[in-house]
Amino acid sequence: ALTEHPDLTYMMSMQESLVVYMAEGYSRASGNLSACNVHVAPGLGNAMGAIHAAKFANTPIIITAGQQELGHGLTEPLLYDSLVPIAEPMVKWAVEVSRFQDLPRIVRRAAKIAMTPPMGPVFISLPGNILNEEGALDLGSRTRVDTKVRPTDSTLDRLADRILNAENPVIVAGHELSTDDALNEAADFASIAGCPVYQQTVQYGAHFLSEHPAFMGALTRDQQQVRDVLASYDLLVVLGADVLRMSVWAPVEPLPDGM
Repeated sequence: ALTEHPDLTYMMSMQESLVVYMAEGYSRASGNLSACNVHVAPGLGNAMGAIHAAKFANTPIIITAGQQELGHGLTEPLLYDSLVPIAEPMVKWAVEVSRFQDLPRIVRRAAKIAMTPPMGPVFISLPGNILNEEGALDLGSRTRVDTKVRPTDSTLDRLADRILNAENPVIVAGHELSTDDALNEAADFASIAGCPVYQQTVQYGAHFLSEHPAFMGALTRDQQQVRDVLASYDLLVVLGADVLRMSVWAPVEPLPDGM
């Protein structure tokens, strides 16, 4: 089928995690949806670390995996396991195709879910008997969900008052500034507000202009260190970021009291 679509670029890798990372790299660099295919249950297992990364970086990918023919799984064949339960914890949506004629609807829905913010990977299990079927299909049409919104005027007024009344505000800049192409706007806001900027604790890339004079680097994932850094400020402005996501547990809260 690929020979009939020269506009599609097919790349092969010898390990499933690399396949997902290749797709994720393309989507993060281009902002477009990507697709990749892994090999049945062990292959999906190999890919889980990369899918985990795509989940937390909100990367839109359609991940597919071949599956044994419907019903054949009852005989517990080599390399078989239920794929949807394996994928579900790491994706926005996981489904197994049970009818050939449902393929277009499922792929369309997968693309829409993957591209709807917060974006992320989705998974489709493709049984062998479905892949072997041939016939005419109604491909349907593409739909997307427009999630662009703005706060109400009253909310913006309250926010402006909080910022103007703050004596020492600070900004935490996050991944969504990159995915929404808002780095310059964030830099302008920091300049106008006259406050320092830290990157979020878990960095998925460059989340603020590093050459900007307000840029202070990235916060760590040590609760006490982050608390000490933020202690001198009286207002925390979070722009498109995970709010102080940490790694290991600590008895100290990273957010200072009263902030």
